[in-house]
Amino acid sequence: MLPQNASTIIQNFYHSPEVWQLRRSTHDQYSVPAINYPAWVMKLAGLRGDERILDVGTGPGLYYDAAKELWPNVDYVALDYSAGMLKLNGATQRLRASVEQIPFPTGSFDVVMANHMIYLAPDIPAALAEMRRVLTPNGVFIAATSSLQSMPQFRELFRRAILLVSPPGSSRDVTVPSGMHQRFALENGTRQLAQYYRAVVRHDLPGKLIFPAVDPIMDYLESTRAVREPQLPPNIRWEQVMMIMREQLNNLVYSMGQLEVDKLSGVLIASDGGGFIQSFMEQQRALKRK
Repeated sequence: MLPQNASTIIQNFYHSPEVWQLRRSTHDQYSVPAINYPAWVMKLAGLRGDERILDVGTGPGLYYDAAKELWPNVDYVALDYSAGMLKLNGATQRLRASVEQIPFPTGSFDVVMANHMIYLAPDIPAALAEMRRVLTPNGVFIAATSSLQSMPQFRELFRRAILLVSPPGSSRDVTVPSGMHQRFALENGTRQLAQYYRAVVRHDLPGKLIFPAVDPIMDYLESTRAVREPQLPPNIRWEQVMMIMREQLNNLVYSMGQLEVDKLSGVLIASDGGGFIQSFMEQQRALKRK
């Protein structure tokens, strides 16, 4: 379970472009099947291309690049709290601001996106309410995130490593350090969005990370240290755990030739009456008139 200062830990992690790039490049290089994830998300939203889009927590602009390729004249505003991330973003309209205080009038955007970032917000309900405020009444909200069940192989490896370095007689009920996204994942994110929108639809994208060597796995796991280390049991050092992790991974890759890690991510799309729900609402109104 994430500690009480989880939002600060996660934000510090996210504001490191180098760490973010390592994780992104890992998924790009080792994911099977290979897919343009931002383009997949944008196409699922069913947009026309003439909407005004706000991308909250835009980062280096992956979703801007996807939108620009689909619609060259897209009206796109990139918003992020990290000045370092915004410098990497190619959007012409860029703004540094907090998701809890978006500096636009009510109903300013037809589409609001918050992809892989809602778990970064110190106050998630306040962030969701603020993004709903700047959305038009029948606008579309898009939030890509991961499943709570993603990467179970890593969870099991962490559990075994912690048990092996725990003092004799310690409890066998080990709390495994969790990933960053558990505050807003596919499962609990659906319930959270349902408090603000009439309809929420979930699209899943299962896949794998296939590693042929140990070093890129260790680099990826080390990139999560800022989030996972504070969750370790007392008197358990990160270096101890990672030493055992490397030993386990060496054995697995040697015996099987590679390590396969199951991952599950997806996107939540929500609206009161636009996008995917528009035709359904029109049918319902037609039935009522009969």
